[in-house]
Amino acid sequence: MKPLFSFFFLLFTAGAFCQTEEFSKPDFKLIEKNVSDKKSPLYYNTLFERYKKADSTMTIEEKRHLYYGYSFQKDYSPYSISDSQEDLNRVLQKQEADKKTFEKLIKVSDKVLKDFPFSIRIKEYRIYAFKQLGKYKEARAEETQASIIIDAILSTGDGVTQENSFYVINTTNEYEILDILGFRFGGEQQLIEHKYDYLTLAENSYQYKGFYFDVTRLFESFNLD
Repeated sequence: MKPLFSFFFLLFTAGAFCQTEEFSKPDFKLIEKNVSDKKSPLYYNTLFERYKKADSTMTIEEKRHLYYGYSFQKDYSPYSISDSQEDLNRVLQKQEADKKTFEKLIKVSDKVLKDFPFSIRIKEYRIYAFKQLGKYKEARAEETQASIIIDAILSTGDGVTQENSFYVINTTNEYEILDILGFRFGGEQQLIEHKYDYLTLAENSYQYKGFYFDVTRLFESFNLD
């Protein structure tokens, strides 16, 4: 089952993204402080509950605290693979899909999201499955959640230079962002200074050679107590 939603998501997020006047690097110390403060409106559990409810009124600052704040939670494990990933892969590899297949996809993907709730690709699968089942309300909720993730990442930079890197907390988001922006991976990945991931791009009309992703939080997480 091939995801068919990259172009859709590009259109879906373009309007909100264009409202961002300038890029802003995440202040991780401030984010850690705010998401740990139970009295703060930016407390992580409060934001995550709003995310689960697909709250479309979240501000860009709230979206950023949600996404980057996850990297300060005890469940954050950027290099782990969900135990349910193989089950999901088997569902996705089916040549024909019926109602039971889509229901299975939703059930298994929900388990995968419990291990990393901000996978844009998984959101794509779920949107497709819900629509095939005629559950358009649920599909719209998944779309809203996907836009929250995307908006947070795209608010940090354009990826063209190290200075304007996209900040991510999981390497899977790097490849998802490429797809969303309409680019194809060029086949080479390079880790620079244990801070940046550089992904080359296939030939494109913008003549971009590659995108930079700041992966600081992935490495810092190894030093957490």
